[in-house]
Amino acid sequence: MHKPCAVIPVYNHEHALPQVVAALRVRGLPCVLVDDASSPACAAVMDALALAEDCFLVRLAVNQGKGGAVMAGLREAMRLGFSHALQVDADGQHDLGDVAQFLERSRAQPQALICGYPQFDASVPKGRLYARYLTHVWVWINSLSLQIRDAMCGFRVYPLTATVALLDSARLGRRMDFDPEILVRLAWRNQPMDWLPTRVHYPLDGLSHFRLLHDNALISKMHAKLFFGMLLRAPLILWRRWPR
Repeated sequence: MHKPCAVIPVYNHEHALPQVVAALRVRGLPCVLVDDASSPACAAVMDALALAEDCFLVRLAVNQGKGGAVMAGLREAMRLGFSHALQVDADGQHDLGDVAQFLERSRAQPQALICGYPQFDASVPKGRLYARYLTHVWVWINSLSLQIRDAMCGFRVYPLTATVALLDSARLGRRMDFDPEILVRLAWRNQPMDWLPTRVHYPLDGLSHFRLLHDNALISKMHAKLFFGMLLRAPLILWRRWPR
């Protein structure tokens, strides 16, 4: 079975969100919106969008961060009977013209996690761009693999059975550390992954909740935690990958 939807974590993106949802619905993709304790103005926009029969709303009373919102959305998507979920940012930075290609690849490989690796234009903040390279190295070390081409891009199609099983058994970061951590932990479980290029644009009037110092410190702490977790799990990780 391949029954996909989109999961969109939302925190005060009321201006870009309607266009994102409209673009996904045009492509036949139901949407699960996760209100991460947004402002009343943004909440009202989500209430209006959720009136459509193929648009669902999860409301969090307390702000959880991007990771917490995505996890809530993935759980709700599975509860609603979807088999796969495309994670999409609400600020419009992802190229939704790639949706069909990602879903087609997911349909051909339903057990695989389909991940985007970004093709940036000149709008990317340089501080975030350079910090990605350090994360790449630590992700390769902590996953004992070079298969993860980019751990920060949140444009992905998750197979929900395997993903929610991980969420039920591990405590993952709930903010900007979520995107890289879930890939490393799925790699530990020998989760199949496939990679597609996707264009990423940062709108000049876009609203980013990435806090350069705080979130980079949080991500560094996450890498340290995963490193020691990898050392403990290394024999099992390598055994799972041993050809049989």
